[in-house]
Amino acid sequence: MPKYVIEREIPAAGQLTEADLQGISQISCSVLDELGPKIQWLHSYVTDDKIYCVYISPDEETVRKHAEMGGFPANSIAQVRTTIDPTTSE
Repeated sequence: MPKYVIEREIPAAGQLTEADLQGISQISCSVLDELGPKIQWLHSYVTDDKIYCVYISPDEETVRKHAEMGGFPANSIAQVRTTIDPTTSE
């Protein structure tokens, strides 16, 4: 199943409290439950003004539907083609 990186522009995302992040996570998980098991949230990276989320999904349309249902921005959605890490250099 394809993996996607979603860029969400959220001003002052890095200033969100644990309670804020918990609330966002709860909304996301509720929407995922509604959409069924084909879409999965793996993890997210919170930076100063953006959140980068990694999802497994059958297609980009399902990722967009999740964002729409949850009220989250999805400013950019990119399908991961491959991964590299330090062992790639060996």
